[in-house]
Parts: sequence; structure tokens; C-alpha cells
Amino acid sequence: MTYQIGYLVGSLAKGSINRTLARALVASAPPDLEFTEVPIGNLPLYSWDYDADFPPEGRAFKRALEASDGLLFVSPEYNRSIPGALKNAIDWGSRPWGQNSFARKPTGIIGASPAGIGTAVMQSSMRGVLSFLDAPQLNSPEAYITYVADDFGPDGTVTNETTARFLRHYMDEYCAFVQRVLAANAPGHIGDDDPASAK
Repeated sequence: MTYQIGYLVGSLAKGSINRTLARALVASAPPDLEFTEVPIGNLPLYSWDYDADFPPEGRAFKRALEASDGLLFVSPEYNRSIPGALKNAIDWGSRPWGQNSFARKPTGIIGASPAGIGTAVMQSSMRGVLSFLDAPQLNSPEAYITYVADDFGPDGTVTNETTARFLRHYMDEYCAFVQRVLAANAPGHIGDDDPASAK
């Protein structure tokens, strides 16, 4: 079975190192996963004034989330937190109230920085947000990528074998996590009514 994975890049910069990382992750993933970027740059700033009638950008964004079996967040850390554009996108996807497009979607969070653990605080903030949104998260392995430009090609190739091996491992674990979460969400999982009770 092939799983459709939407990925969101938290930086809007054309030369974003996290966009380069996203290409490397797609190239490193097992064949069970197919990827589509869910763009966030064209969304207006969220306000509940939109809830009665979402603009086309908001509706398209929610459709892309809902068409995805799982979601992968590839993001930098800004000022010890989630970049504003990404947080704005999360707010759009979770609204209107009662129409949360993130619910039960298996998610992964990863980020690159020139510093050693430069996305650690962002990822911690993201986990709190995604927990509130009922979006299960891959908790291990944690992935704070120290970005070295010479290690990454523009097409997603990774020339540093240690980094390449880690990214393959991360994507293998994410794939297995997607399979587990979606199997747990299938009809008949623990928590559903016992079919025999309806007789």
C-alpha cells in the first residue's frame, strides 16, 4: 500500500535550508510513501472572521491536508519557537472549530539549522500544538539536523554518508509510524463499540 504524505516547509525563503532538507527526506524515503508539498506562503493571516466563509486559499489548504494520509513538518526555529507562517497555516488547518484537518493524521517533525540543536525548541513547541490538535507524533528518533551546505545537493542527494544513513533511518521509522497510526484508526480498533453489542 502507498501512503500519501503532505509535507510543510516552515520557511518561506527561496534559499531555505529546510526546503533542501525536505528534498533530501523525500529522496531518502521508502517507496511506500509518496510526497506532495502543502504550500503555506499564500495564506492570509488567520482570523475567526473567516470562519463563516473561508477564502479559496484556506479551502485549498484544508483539502490538501485532508487528502494526506500523514503530514511531515520540516521547519527552522525562529526566536525559540515556530515560524509565524507555519503557525498561521496550522491555525487555518484547525479551523473552523470542529473541522480540525490535522486530527488523527500521523505526523513527523524535523528541522535543520547551522547550529547543533537549533530546532529543538521549535519542535518542542510544535509537539504541544499538535497534541492539542489530536495529531499523533513520531517521538523517536528525534531529528535536529546540523546543516552543512557541502553535504546536500539541490536535488536531494546527501553526500555525507552518516547524514544520509540517519535520514533513511528517520524516514523508515516515520513510514512504520504512519502504518501503525492508520491501522489503529481503522474501524474495529480498541475504543470502537463492540460489533457484537449491536445484535
